[in-house]
Amino acid sequence: MTDASFPGFPPEAMGFLANLRDNNDREWFAAHRKTYDQAIKGPAEHLLAALEPALADLTGRPVTGKIFRIHRDVRFSKDKRPYNAHLHIAFPARSGEMTACGYFFGLEPERVLVGAGGFDFSGPVLDAYRAAAADAKKGPALEAILAGLEKAGLRIEGAELKRVPQPYARDHPRAALLRRKGLNAWRDITDRKTVESEALFAETIAAFTTLAPLVNWLADL
Repeated sequence: MTDASFPGFPPEAMGFLANLRDNNDREWFAAHRKTYDQAIKGPAEHLLAALEPALADLTGRPVTGKIFRIHRDVRFSKDKRPYNAHLHIAFPARSGEMTACGYFFGLEPERVLVGAGGFDFSGPVLDAYRAAAADAKKGPALEAILAGLEKAGLRIEGAELKRVPQPYARDHPRAALLRRKGLNAWRDITDRKTVESEALFAETIAAFTTLAPLVNWLADL
């Protein structure tokens, strides 16, 4: 097993994100860039370096994560705020895939989010998901995985259609799963002492371990 570790985020981290949310402009960010580098950017790089080998141990394969930019792409958005008031890190289930399926870590002003799954299924991925959800063996296996995650205290999310898509019957026994266009599960960590200590790393890996069956099911699509 890896001996990777992470001491937690400094106390200034969540406060910085809260202040950035309330002062989302370039002048404020420039004046507080040192805090960002020391409380967010540096620790995020440390966490990424610790999580990659830990996830490699969990998954049995090399894992390369990505820290998403704090700068927002506002070219095609009505919302012109220049910064994301959060930190997001993603670990794809397969090499080169950043959004289809994987593990996710998020630091927000009031909480840490640890999750896994897939977002915005479309095209062949959506077709494969629906076929697997409808399958007599794969579908019940997914139901059992989700039931286990809910029992463990995780919440299940994902975009949903209002109706069961054709050609599946409206009264299909897994109609709720067939309406999904994304499927992910999350654990919130709101205790500041945990976020600011090495316990955060342990809880993150524990959550990823619990979420692994969902990632494995989706990665097999």
